[in-house]
Order: sequence, then C-alpha cells, then structure tokens
Amino acid sequence: MRIALVGYGKMGHMIAKACEARGHEVSCTVDLFAQDATCVTSDHAVMVGAVRESGAEAVIEFSHPASALENIRALVPTGIPLVVGTTGWKDSLPEVAQLVALNKTRLLHAANFSVGVNLFYRIVAEAARLVAEFDEYDTAVFESHHNQKVDSPSGTALDIAQRILANMPSKTRVVSDPFDRKPERDELHVASVRVGSVPGTHTVWFDSPADTIELTHTVRTREGLAAGAVRAAEWLASDARGAASGVFTMQDVFDSL
Repeated sequence: MRIALVGYGKMGHMIAKACEARGHEVSCTVDLFAQDATCVTSDHAVMVGAVRESGAEAVIEFSHPASALENIRALVPTGIPLVVGTTGWKDSLPEVAQLVALNKTRLLHAANFSVGVNLFYRIVAEAARLVAEFDEYDTAVFESHHNQKVDSPSGTALDIAQRILANMPSKTRVVSDPFDRKPERDELHVASVRVGSVPGTHTVWFDSPADTIELTHTVRTREGLAAGAVRAAEWLASDARGAASGVFTMQDVFDSL
C-alpha cells in the first residue's frame, strides 16, 4: 500500500520506518519545516496536491495540535482514508464527522495507537466497573511525558478518564487544573507532569482508607505507537471496510479482531 505522511517530525520518521517494515511504500512526506520531507509547505493546496499526485491509498497525519484541524479539513475531501494521531482538536469532532459523511470517506482518530495502551483502556474500564460497586474507593489519573510535548493533559489520559466516567457513576466530570480547594466527590482529577525524555506513563489510582490499587502503563519506546498507526491505516483502507464511510477509532479496530 502507498501511504502519505503529513507531519514528518520524530514521529513521522518512526512511522515511515514502520511502513517500510510492514511492506508498505511511503508515497510522500509533508511537513512545515523538515528539510528531508518530499514536500515542505504551509500551503494546504500544495499539501493536498502532493498527496494526490503521490498515488497515496491512505494518509497518516501526525503533525501539531495547531495544524491538525486545518489539515483534516483539507485532506478529507480527497476521499483518501485518513488516520489522525494528532491530538488537541476533539472539540471539533462533530464538524469533522459531518465533513467525512459529506465526502463519503473514512477517518480514524486516536490519542494513542499503541496496542498496549488500547488493552490498558479496556483493563481500566473493567476495573472502574468493578470498583464502582464499593463506595469507599476514590480514583484519579496521573500522566507524565517528555518536556517537548505541547498539550496537557495528554489525549491518552483524557481517553482513560472518559472510560472511568463511563463506568463509575460516582464520577461525572474531569478536572485537570490544580486544586486550590477540596475536590468534590464527583470530580475526577487528571494530573500531568512534563519532564526530560519520558516517552509516556499513565497511572490510574483506586484508593480507599484501607488500600490502594494502581494500574500503570509505561511506554518503553515510541515505535509501538508508529506500528499501531500503520496497522490502523491498513485496517481503514482494507477491502473489509468496503464502501462504509464514517469516523472510527482504535476501538473499532480491536472490536473487529
């Protein structure tokens, strides 16, 4: 399969290696600054032209939160299946879903493409469902990442939080700001740290007066994220999707296994 990459920073380079390792061809690479990209541009028309001319059968977008939404708006009308790994645009998901439906195409988005993280999501959801039966337990989420990460909390932490909210009726809202007061019982605190070169660690605490249960996922390298993004592109562009259009997530990929 021919795959175009929009965003050719560290993650884009890893995705390119993952594409080649899985037997795919990187048809073009687009970036604002990377001089080794095949197309260096800030012009969306030029970007779209490069993607179309490359014969791409799928596009993987890993750029920057400030660029993602405009990239999506430009790429969806091409009709080429689009995988989006950039976070920070989820508030515009209804608009994106409408654009995808209008163009009868397919888009898959995820805050994290790691197989381990997606297994972790399911483990957390089941743990939250079980713990919800016991009123003495409170819960919180903590995440740490490298000091080059531009968003906080991480999209993965917010996805974890949503799975807790869906399974613990006692928690109804997420708070990611520091507390200068006692938290309300229904508030789920999501705390963040940015330091050094940490690839990414997410911990969920279930705490009672008697004990603490901790669930942690720790990224060892980012290669797993890259490989997962390529797997997502394979799934999205596969014949099994047929003519089905719509917005998908990694949960859809896992549900199809």
